[in-house]
Formats: sequence, C-alpha cells, structure tokens
Amino acid sequence: MGTRWEQTDAPKGDAYDARWSQMAAAGQDIHGEADLVGSLLDQVGGARALDAGCGTGRVAIELRRRGFEVVGVDADTTMLDTARRNDPEIEWIHADLADLGSHLVDHLFDVIALPGNVMIFVHPGTEKSVIAQLARRLRPGGLLVAGFALRPDRISLDDYDRYASSAGLTPVDRWATWERGPFVGGDYAVTVHGLEN
Repeated sequence: MGTRWEQTDAPKGDAYDARWSQMAAAGQDIHGEADLVGSLLDQVGGARALDAGCGTGRVAIELRRRGFEVVGVDADTTMLDTARRNDPEIEWIHADLADLGSHLVDHLFDVIALPGNVMIFVHPGTEKSVIAQLARRLRPGGLLVAGFALRPDRISLDDYDRYASSAGLTPVDRWATWERGPFVGGDYAVTVHGLEN
C-alpha cells in the first residue's frame, strides 16, 4: 500500500496472509476483488493489471492464476516478502503509491486496482497524489477501481471523486461491494473511474 499511517496492531506478512487462508479454508469466497478486476479487464479488452497496495499479493496472485499479467506494488516490505514467497513469478515493486517516481515509468495498465482499503491506509493528505500517480500509469481507455471504508477521519467519496477528476479521470460506476451490490449510501464503496481515449 502507500505509506501507511501508524498502526500498532496491524498484522504483518505471513500472519495477515494466514487470516485469508483460514477464511478460504472455511469456505468463504476471498476473491471478490479479483472477480471484479477480471471482469473489468475483459470489459476494456485488456490483460494488464496493477495491484496497487498489493499487500501479500492475494488479488494479484489470483489474477495471474486466471491468465492476466499483473504487477504488485506496496510500501510494506514484510507484506512484499510474503507476496514474493507466494508467487515469485509476479513483479513485486517496493514503492510508496504517493511517490512512485521512476517506478513503472514504462508500464501502462488496462486496470489499476486498489482493493483492501488502500485509500484509507495512505498517509492523510497524500490521497490526491496517489490518484494522480496511478492515473499516469493507466492506458487510454483504462480503468481505476478502488474499494474502501467510508470513515469520518479518512478520505470522503466527494474528495476521492474530486481528486480523480483533477487527474483526468471520469466516473464510470460505483457499487457498495466488489460483487456490484448497488450503492445507496453506507460505510463502504467501490468506485470505478476511467481515462478517456
């Protein structure tokens, strides 16, 4: 993810990954984000995805398993260590989403995904920069999708939409879940913006 605000109880690497494995073993579907990202890639006729704030790589690895070309980027080295062990074939990049700098300069993506509440874990005040950095790495016609909890102390949907607009992105869709449940308010939203051709 982008540089995280301080969390003293945040699970790291293997412990975080184990929680998802336990959920899968209990029969829960842990691939809702990958399902949506895959369908968005199909929608735009693309195959290249960036998992921005990839953590231990759960979404990126599932997308690769489905035949998509994926790159993962995260600022947390312990999460990336686990991701690299889980799938050494994926390109995992250690970088802050608010300052990608020379990272991914030659990469353009069909879909960039921010699952896992990435936008509320970046340092407050860097959200506009994160969106702008990612928009520069979308191909024309590409899509940026982000799902995050709506909390009074973090980025609002109005601010998110405003930052996306200032980065040259236009609104495409908004849902309450990664399974495309209708958004009628609430405490979570999944938003899609596109870069016009």
